[in-house]
Amino acid sequence: MARRLLHLRALSHGCSATANAPRLVPSRPFISDMRRSAFTDRLLRSLRSEISSCRGGPAPTPPPLAPFAVDDRPGEQWVRLRRAFSNAEGGDDDEEEVRVDATMVDGAMAPSRSGEGAEPDDSRPPRLHISVHVEVAKVARPDLALNFECSAWPDELEVLRVFPVRRGGTAPVQQYMGRQFRELDEEMQSAVHDYLEHRGVNDELAAFLHSYMENKEQTELVRWLKSVEIYIKK
Repeated sequence: MARRLLHLRALSHGCSATANAPRLVPSRPFISDMRRSAFTDRLLRSLRSEISSCRGGPAPTPPPLAPFAVDDRPGEQWVRLRRAFSNAEGGDDDEEEVRVDATMVDGAMAPSRSGEGAEPDDSRPPRLHISVHVEVAKVARPDLALNFECSAWPDELEVLRVFPVRRGGTAPVQQYMGRQFRELDEEMQSAVHDYLEHRGVNDELAAFLHSYMENKEQTELVRWLKSVEIYIKK
């Protein structure tokens, strides 16, 4: 009987030891690493899917609008166009540099129905807007330039302001920039349009900028997605 009790006691102690043994569970850092890896993989898959869907979208970049040369500014939201210009009847003093800085699409306007006082037409796509800054400077007078603030619509270049500036010096804090262009005399407005048209700054340039920026938007988006992907993978 005593032997049987000793045997049962031994079994009892063995069961207690087994019951009290520590359970093997994953540590918190290990679980955190697993979760982090799952989130990273999901983000990478999403990025690659977006990159793949963007690659077949944009049309080929349109060639520069002669005689302008295009400085694309990769990774930035604007481009610069340059050209040399000279009047056929002028001499060296009439040599000019024409510089056009244009943003990517930075606004939109709902098209309106035809007729006076017409309301916006929601059935048509909005007119996209690009801000354009034009600077014309004489080679013989590089310290002075004539600036034109413009809006490029898909089929029209709209002049907003015209004002001279001094280059290379300290700019005035609040320069007087004249009247709004639409408030000027109609004959002067027509003369300004002719002046710009003669230098290639016209409705054709506005259409080119919209075509070019449509492609740049897609190109910059893919570049941005790839940059994020590279960072996540490191």
